[in-house]
Amino acid sequence: MQQIINFILRNKTTLLYLFLLTLGMAMSIKSHSYHQSRFLNSANWLSGSIYKTQSDITGYFGLREENDRLVEENTRLKKLLYNSADLTVAGAATDSFPYQVIPARIIKNSYALRNNYITLNKGTTNGVKQDMGVVTSMGVLGIVEYTTDRFSAVQSLLNTRSNINAKIKNTNNFGSLTWNTDRYDVVQLEDIPRIVPLNIGDTIVTGAMSSIFPENIPIGTIQRIDLENSDSFYEIDVALFNDMTNLKNVYIISNRNSEEIRLLEEKINDDQ
Repeated sequence: MQQIINFILRNKTTLLYLFLLTLGMAMSIKSHSYHQSRFLNSANWLSGSIYKTQSDITGYFGLREENDRLVEENTRLKKLLYNSADLTVAGAATDSFPYQVIPARIIKNSYALRNNYITLNKGTTNGVKQDMGVVTSMGVLGIVEYTTDRFSAVQSLLNTRSNINAKIKNTNNFGSLTWNTDRYDVVQLEDIPRIVPLNIGDTIVTGAMSSIFPENIPIGTIQRIDLENSDSFYEIDVALFNDMTNLKNVYIISNRNSEEIRLLEEKINDDQ
């Protein structure tokens, strides 16, 4: 208490000046509408700036939570989309659909090698297995090749061993999607006969000749078409929808029927 009294005595002149200044400003603001308006505007600006800063900070730390909610919602919507043919079955539960979707996040991505791989933060404990398809919100990314308990490695489209069934959208003209290593944003579509009508800008999607991906998942658009007179098939460059250098959230597609289909195909191959 004595220290407070001593502080007031030492600074009585300054404190008196501040008191009179505050009193004078308050009386001036109260008696003049212009000053009052300016004061209120300044106070509103200050409080608004404080609230905005507080909101920005809170929003920044809430981005992860909001992002997780969006991923969860996208997972649910993709599950319905990939099983659209089964939605007409009366009373069908979503857990009984052939295609299930597992959200994951990329923790490592390569795109400058001949055989590129993408590491995900989900593994066998999350239900991830070899030969599951991987997509983003933009389109096809690759196929799971290796798994551990908590992680998985995806064979990227940018891999010389990659070979994915693809077709021209709204047609039944199928081919094989490969990569010639020239560019990280362009892949090649092979085995499309020269009699098929094509145009620059046509959309390429997944075909129905594979148990890995559902049909009609976007891949890219035709960027270049080349056909020599002696060739029976087009040379087609496809510009990818995915930016392979900037990837984060992905969706792993599990086909409940893939093992049964694989066993059936093995029996057919054994008989040939």
